[in-house]
Amino acid sequence: MERPIRLVVADDHRIFRQGLKSLLKSEREVTVVGETDHVGDLAAVLAETPCDLLLLDLQMERSVIGDIESLSAQVPVIVLTASEIPADAVAALRSGARAVVFKRFAVETLMDAIRTVASGDVWMPASLQTHMAMQLRAPAAGVLSPREEDVLRHVAIGLRNAEIAERLSISEETVKTHLNRIFRKLGVRDRVELALHAARGGVPSGRK
Repeated sequence: MERPIRLVVADDHRIFRQGLKSLLKSEREVTVVGETDHVGDLAAVLAETPCDLLLLDLQMERSVIGDIESLSAQVPVIVLTASEIPADAVAALRSGARAVVFKRFAVETLMDAIRTVASGDVWMPASLQTHMAMQLRAPAAGVLSPREEDVLRHVAIGLRNAEIAERLSISEETVKTHLNRIFRKLGVRDRVELALHAARGGVPSGRK
C-alpha cells in the first residue's frame, strides 16, 4: 500500500483548521503532518516537516499572494479561500499555486484537488474554468489559427490532450503539435501559464 499524502495545513482560523483536520482524518489517502496559523512561520514549518502538499488559506493575518511563489518552490500549494472572486483565484495560480479550492466545497472536492495536484496536474473549480473560457470569446486579431484557438479553448476548460483529441476528431499527436505552436506564439512555457494567459484575455486570434 502506498503511503498517505502528507499535508501541512496553514489557516489562522482555529475552528476551520481543526474541523478540516478532523474531516481529513477519515481519509486514508492523506495524513496531516503539520500546521500553522501564522504566515511568518510557514517557511520554517515546511523546512522542518517533510510533506507532499501545503493547504494554504489565501487570507490569513494578511494576504498570502506574495508568499505563494517562494512557498511553491518548497512544496506544491493548494489554496483554500472563502473568496470566489475570479481575480483572486487567478492571482493565486499566477503566483504558483497548483489548485484553488473554495471553502464552501465538501471535503470530497478538496480530496479531488489533492489527488490531482499530487499526481502533478493543476486543479481549479468549474466556475473558474468557465471564467477562463469566457475570456476567450472575443480575442484580439492576428496570431492564432482557428484550430489553435479551438485547442486553447479546450485547454482553458481543463481538458486533457486525449479529451481534446476526441472532441476535435484529431490525434493526440496533432493536439501536442498545436499546443507547442501555441506555446511558442504566446511565449508561455506550459499549460498552466497558457490558461492564465487566456484568463487575462491575452489571446491573439486569426479568425475573421
